[in-house]
Amino acid sequence: MRLFKLFFLFFIGFSLVSFKPIENTKTSVYFESDKQQIQTLIRKAYEWIYTKKTEIDFDVVPNKKGDKYIGINLKAHNKVVEKLKNSGFFAQQFIDNYNKIGLKINDNLKTNKMEYLVNDLPPYGNDSDYWCDCQDNPEAFWKTLKINNLKVENNKATFYWTWTQWEQTPNYQVTVVKENGSWKIAALDGLNYKSFLGL
Repeated sequence: MRLFKLFFLFFIGFSLVSFKPIENTKTSVYFESDKQQIQTLIRKAYEWIYTKKTEIDFDVVPNKKGDKYIGINLKAHNKVVEKLKNSGFFAQQFIDNYNKIGLKINDNLKTNKMEYLVNDLPPYGNDSDYWCDCQDNPEAFWKTLKINNLKVENNKATFYWTWTQWEQTPNYQVTVVKENGSWKIAALDGLNYKSFLGL
């Protein structure tokens, strides 16, 4: 009887040691880190901005003389706002800010608070492409955009991106937020309401 108990315990112990869980090789679950998700978002968003968003931002309308601009094309502006919304890359905060900038430019041009002569540089922005704060950029730079100094706090993160193809690169600041479980762009440095409009 004692021998039987020892044999039984040995058998149980051996079974537990040699047991291997069955692995399902057909499906696997992969959870991306916040950094990976944010880097994927920013690369896809910039690819979309430079290859799919063909409309002009804040498209201005000249007066009858054709010597100065008196507002923006609101129909075209609303189309861009809708496209930004439907892209899935931008948080509501970003879309509201972009729309507010366009409406303020329109109001300032209509009321002569801002003068924008044809063939002059616009009296808003900073004479560079505000999507990248650059005047030129490497081809398909979004493929290798790198995020730096990432700080994540709850459902908000800040960082700056650089490109790797050229030695000189912008250090472009971005804020992203989580909406419905996905990271989305909430603010871009080049489209800050106050600095963009010189307020």
